[in-house]
Amino acid sequence: MSEQAIIFTGVAIYIAIMAGVAVYASKRTHTATEFVLAGRSLSLGLCTATIVATWFGGGMLMGGSGAAYDDGLLGVIADPFGATLCLLLTGLFFVRIFRRLKFFSFIEFVEQRFGRIATIVTSAASLMSNIFWVAGMLVAFGIIFESLTSTPLVIGIIGGAFVVIAYTSIGGMLAVALTDFVQVIIIAAGLVLLFVVVLYDAGGWSSVYAQIPETAWRMIPLEHTGERWLNYLRAWFIFGLADLASQSLLQRAMAAKNERVAQNSFYLAGFGYLAFAMIPVTLGIIASVTMPGLADSESVLPTLAIEHLHPVAVAIFVGALLAAIMSSCDSSLLAAATVISTNILPFFKKNPADTTSLAVARWSIPICGIIAVIGALNAQVVFNTMIDANMLMLAAVIMPFILGVYWKKANRTGALAAMAAGIAAWIVSSSFYPDLPGDLIGLGASLAVMLIATPLSQKFDPPRTLVDRDGNPVELTNRLGILR
Repeated sequence: MSEQAIIFTGVAIYIAIMAGVAVYASKRTHTATEFVLAGRSLSLGLCTATIVATWFGGGMLMGGSGAAYDDGLLGVIADPFGATLCLLLTGLFFVRIFRRLKFFSFIEFVEQRFGRIATIVTSAASLMSNIFWVAGMLVAFGIIFESLTSTPLVIGIIGGAFVVIAYTSIGGMLAVALTDFVQVIIIAAGLVLLFVVVLYDAGGWSSVYAQIPETAWRMIPLEHTGERWLNYLRAWFIFGLADLASQSLLQRAMAAKNERVAQNSFYLAGFGYLAFAMIPVTLGIIASVTMPGLADSESVLPTLAIEHLHPVAVAIFVGALLAAIMSSCDSSLLAAATVISTNILPFFKKNPADTTSLAVARWSIPICGIIAVIGALNAQVVFNTMIDANMLMLAAVIMPFILGVYWKKANRTGALAAMAAGIAAWIVSSSFYPDLPGDLIGLGASLAVMLIATPLSQKFDPPRTLVDRDGNPVELTNRLGILR
C-alpha cells in the first residue's frame, strides 16, 4: 500500500470508531439534559479526559507548534500557559458554584443577575468565540490533509466539518465525552511516538539542546516597551481570563456527577494539559533548528511526521492530529448549540418544551458548523483565528461575569454599563491604535466602569438574589474548589 492509502485507511477506521461511539451514545440520549449535560453523570476519568481533549485541539498542535517554531515560548504564552491557568482558576473559583446553580449554560447565570440585554451581548460573544474556535480547528484539519495527502485544503475543511457535525448531532455530550476519552489516548500515543523518534534521529536531547538559542526558552518580552507589555498581558488574559466564562468548559463542570468530581477534574486536566501541550511546543522549537526555513510554520508537525516516521506510524500520528482537532470542534459546536437552545430560543418561544429544546440543540450544530466552515475558508490561519475568537469575551463579558459571581453588589446597571464601555473602548482602540490590544483596553474600561457605576446605582437597581434553575436560593459558602 502507498503512504496515502495507509493514511486514508487509518482515517477511515478512526471515523468508523467515532461513528460507533455516537450511535451508542444516541441510544442513551432522549432529553435535553441528557443531550447537553450527559444527564449530569460524568465520572472523574471521563470529565478529566473531555476537558483535556476540549482544550487540546488543532490550535495547540498546529498553531502552537508553529508559533513555538517562529518565536519560542514567547509565541505560546496564550496557549498552553494561559490556557492552563484558566483550567486551574476555573476549578478553584467557579466549578462548585456552577454545579449548585444546575444551569445548562453560564449565560443563564448572566440573565438571572443582569437581565435580558446582558444575555444578548453574552450570547453573541459566546457564539462568536465558539464558532471562530471551530473555524480555527477546521483550518488545522485542512492543513493536515493538504500536507500529508495533497488533498486540497477546502476538501479537508469541509470533510472534517461533516464528520464532527454528524457524530456531535447524533450523541450530544455523552458522545463528545466518550469520543474525547478515546481521542486523548490516541493523541498521547501519537505525540509521544513522534517526540521519541525525532529526538532519536536528532542525536538525543543534549545534542538538540545545544543548538537551540537561549531566547527560545524566554517567557518575558525582549523589548520593554508599553506596547510590547500590553500585548504580552493580552496573551495571558485572552485564554487565562476570558475563558473563565467558556461555555465548553463550564458545561463540563455542570455535566460532572458532583462538585468534587467537577473540581478535581479541572485540576487534573490543568496539569495534564500542560504536560501534553509542551510536547508539540518543544517539537516546534526543535524543528526551528533542525528544519529551518519552513514556508508555513503551522505545518511543522505534519512535516516532522513525514520526515521521521514510517508510513504506518504516520497514519497513527494523523489519527492523533485528527483526534485533537475533532475533540475541540465537537465541544465548541455543542457549546454553541447549548447557548442557542437554552438562551436564544426563549426569546422566540417562551417556556419551550423539552422536546423543542432538544430538537433546536440538534439542528443548531449543523447550522453553526456551516458558519464555521465559511469562516475557515476565509481565515486559513490556525493560531490567530483561535486566539481572536475570544476578543469580545475579553473586552466586554468577562469582568461583569467574574464580579457577578463574587461581588454581592453587582447589578444590571453596572454590568450593562461595563459591557458598553468595554465594547466602545475595544472598537475605538482597534480603529485608531491598531498596534495596541483593543480587547485588553476594553477589559480595563469594563472593569473601571463597573466599579464606578455599580455603587452609584444601588438604590434604584438593587442586586438580584441568586437562585438555581429550580428557583431555590443558592448556598454561597464553601464555594472555593479546595481539595478535601
